[in-house]
Amino acid sequence: MREKTTPTRHGSNRADPRSPFVLDVREVGRRPGSMREYRRSVPAPTGLALDLIGVPQGAPLAVDIRLESVTEGVLVTGSATGPLTGECGRCLDPVSDELVVAFCELFAYPDSATDETTEKDEVHRLDGDYLDVEPVVRDAVVLGLPFAPLCRPDCAGLCPTCGLRLDDLPAEHSHDVTDPRWAALAAFTDDAQSDSPQAADSPDQLD
Repeated sequence: MREKTTPTRHGSNRADPRSPFVLDVREVGRRPGSMREYRRSVPAPTGLALDLIGVPQGAPLAVDIRLESVTEGVLVTGSATGPLTGECGRCLDPVSDELVVAFCELFAYPDSATDETTEKDEVHRLDGDYLDVEPVVRDAVVLGLPFAPLCRPDCAGLCPTCGLRLDDLPAEHSHDVTDPRWAALAAFTDDAQSDSPQAADSPDQLD
């Protein structure tokens, strides 16, 4: 239905200060305990979706972020809130909802103990004076999406025979379905009867 995405691999990529997801970390510096909070409305990037539901590209994401300087780097905590649109996993009716996810990630300083003792894809790296939180928000949103969205918890789904929505049909809705094994036997019986000779010589028809 939509372009799907997978969680972002961690690593060090030079942040673009023009991106709404990029934050200046110079104010927290390398002073453990110093903090800075941000609240932004940013357009949702592409790919925040699974097969049946996702955050539409360009939809407003409300992002609350706290940057905290710690010994090993900058700790990023916060939440993201955005609209969801998609299809019910049972009846395929349109579904809309709101997604709220939380995140907490460490961006390690170069040459810190964390940087030296972890693999490249295990933790984010801080590169320069700017920090890009888009990978963090992306991972949190994608992992928070429901795999089987429902229009309502008791959705009955679709009739397996006619494909109509069961919640729109009467309770007695049903179909006469013949077991295919009996159907074959019935066809054989009909053929046998049509091929049999007329009972013209029946004793009842003799003079």
